[in-house]
Amino acid sequence: MTIDMKSIHDSDRTLVMGVLNITEDSFSDGGLWLDPANAKAHGEAMMKDGADIIDIGAESTRPGVKRVSEEDEQNEQNRVLGAVDALIPEGAVLSIDTTRASVARMALEHGAQIINDVSGGQLDREVPHVVAEHAESLYIVQHWRGWLAGSAGDVPDANTSVYANGVVNDVYDELMKQVDDVLQAGVSPSQIIIDPGLGFSKPSVEHNFPLMVALERFNATGYPVLIGASRKRFVGAALADAGIDEPSMGSKDNATAAISALCAEYGVWAVRVHDVEKSRDAVAIGNAWRAFANV
Repeated sequence: MTIDMKSIHDSDRTLVMGVLNITEDSFSDGGLWLDPANAKAHGEAMMKDGADIIDIGAESTRPGVKRVSEEDEQNEQNRVLGAVDALIPEGAVLSIDTTRASVARMALEHGAQIINDVSGGQLDREVPHVVAEHAESLYIVQHWRGWLAGSAGDVPDANTSVYANGVVNDVYDELMKQVDDVLQAGVSPSQIIIDPGLGFSKPSVEHNFPLMVALERFNATGYPVLIGASRKRFVGAALADAGIDEPSMGSKDNATAAISALCAEYGVWAVRVHDVEKSRDAVAIGNAWRAFANV
């Protein structure tokens, strides 16, 4: 089945991207979907719940994690390939969450349609070239300064969350520089989606909420915008600030759904979430709200 990726890129409604982690140490569901059969079942369940895109992650990016070693890269490729080969026949639109060109190339050759590079092309400079070679694919360029801790060994990267000109200005300028580099590598503007990278080098509510308030500025670039707030630490911190003691995963999913509705009202391209069903309903309301606001 051929999927029109231009219509996905140019969607006039906010899409729901469901997270399918096939890592052993994801902060919320590590190890649950390692087996291809389990990954397929969970992917199909999310599609049934309303996911427009399934984002397959075989490389953990939780705070404090170290990058997958070269020796473990083959295991990452095998996990991704198993999930891709299981879900493509089901008509899935697949995004691959990877920072490695080898994984990106293999996934695209097996039918995946989107590369979600949390480093925005900085960890492996070949990733944008691989995307450029697959002109029908899409490329999510995320704002990136490095992991909050761990990417320099056991020493936290103390300066990655310092924004001298304010978080919105610095993230915007740095992200646009990343986009320029990707364009120079041959990626077409019609392939690019941008992501301000909530939670990445942005540990607090004060780092993340200003970026969501400034969504119109990111929309004004002309590039579709992806927002990934689901189950991140700042969501729990915001709930705690509101007086909710020890927020559960369920309450974080409820809060994420509220963020999803707001993002849809702002007209973002997609929200990346773990609980698809809750955000599906929230996005539907946000999409309807925006439609009436534009009448």
